[in-house]
Formats: sequence, C-alpha cells, structure tokens
Amino acid sequence: MPVVALVVDDSMVIRHTVCRFLEERGFAVEAASNGMEALDILNRVLPGLVITDMQMPAMGGSEFISALKDKPQTASIPIVILTGRSSGFDQTETRAEFTIFKDIDIQEQLEKALAAVFGSAAKSAKASE
Repeated sequence: MPVVALVVDDSMVIRHTVCRFLEERGFAVEAASNGMEALDILNRVLPGLVITDMQMPAMGGSEFISALKDKPQTASIPIVILTGRSSGFDQTETRAEFTIFKDIDIQEQLEKALAAVFGSAAKSAKASE
C-alpha cells in the first residue's frame, strides 16, 4: 500500500506540481483547494503526510493544522507547509515538520522535505512500507 499524501493549496498550478511530484515517487495523492475540502477528505482517508498552503480561502493552513492536531487520529500526521518566503509562516507555524517556499524550486525542496519527514533513505513512498 502506498503512503497517502494530502495536498492542500488554492493554487491549481502548485497543487498540480506537488501532486505530480509525489505520484512520481509512489505516493497515492488526494488534493484539496482549502482546509474545509481537506477536512472532508479526512473523513474517508487517513494520510501519512499533509502538505498545506497557509493562505487559502474558506479555511487557511493554520486553522486546518489546528483541526488536524485536535483529533487523536490525525494529530501525529507529519505536516509540510507551503508558503512565500516573505510570509513569516516558517517562523510562526511551529507545528510543521518542514517548510517549503513557493518562490524557489519547489521540487528540490520537496525532496528535502520527504527526507526530513521519512528519513534520508526514503526516496519514495515505497521505501517507507
């Protein structure tokens, strides 16, 4: 069974880029355009990784992370945040395991995030089985 990753971002381009990157590495991917949609997905899927934007309509990243951390079944899911370098969320959002900046090479940063979350040996989701 591949690891499920939940990608939450209101930018279709960013969502597509991240989803495709993860799928190429063996992840099963679910995607949402905001925190409310992501919570609906969590009613049917328990991901092994969440990658979320911080600034989104309907429910932003901080609210979504709070909702994840409030439930015992989702509290320990590793979280990677997507944000702009100038947003300051990399300093203020301490509940995430890793921060990816949208304004620099996302794929290179995703490699580093996966290594940080799953260990440097985890080149793909299959390695964590």
